[in-house]
Parts: sequence; structure tokens; C-alpha cells
Amino acid sequence: QVQLVESGGGLVQRGASLRLSCVGSGRNFSHHPMAWFRQAPGKEREFVAALSWNSATVYYADSVKGRFTISRDNAKNMVYLEMNTLKPEDMGIYYCAADSIGVKRVGVKTYDYDSWGQGTQVTVSS
Repeated sequence: QVQLVESGGGLVQRGASLRLSCVGSGRNFSHHPMAWFRQAPGKEREFVAALSWNSATVYYADSVKGRFTISRDNAKNMVYLEMNTLKPEDMGIYYCAADSIGVKRVGVKTYDYDSWGQGTQVTVSS
């Protein structure tokens, strides 16, 4: 498995931007598909975005397409989530996830990922 630590969450107003960061451990970090999920109070954890080890394959949830951008820097063991035009419905705890077993396939389900960070809170005021 991979150890992951997220940062960058906070309280912002509707329409603002935030950039989340996730740093991973392990020498094979660059081999792993990575993803961001989020969980609002009382709701299930939901998929936000994911990308392959070489960033060639990228998926987004329909609710964030055109507003969020996922990216990675394998030299730094980092994954990012740039969030623009934030809405109150974007609120929740954002989790970084790694598929430390897979290489090519990029999943969009929680069970596709075996390593999770502790999460970072994003709050959007209206």
C-alpha cells in the first residue's frame, strides 16, 4: 500500500478556487493510478476525478467537469486537484486514493483503490 497525506482544504465562498495536494510515499508511486473522492455529511463517498500513471487517461465526475482539474507530478510523488467555481454542493471531505495494485486501468469506484489519505475538509459558503 501507499501512505497518502492531503492538504489544501479550507473555507471559501461560492465561486472561489482551491487547490488540493496529496503527497504519497513509496518508490513505485509513479506506477499507480490516482484519484480524488469526496464525502459530504450523511452521504456516501463519491468519485470526483482520477488519472493514470502517465496522466494519459483522465476521468471526471459529471458534476465537476469543466471546473476541476486533476494532475500529478511523479517526480515529487504529488497529485493535485484544482477546483474552480466552487459551489456549496462541492462541500465535503476530500480524499486522495491510490491503486497500488493496478497499473493501466483507471477506476472510478471506491473499491478500485486500496490506499487512502485521512482527508481534507472543503467548506463552501453561499
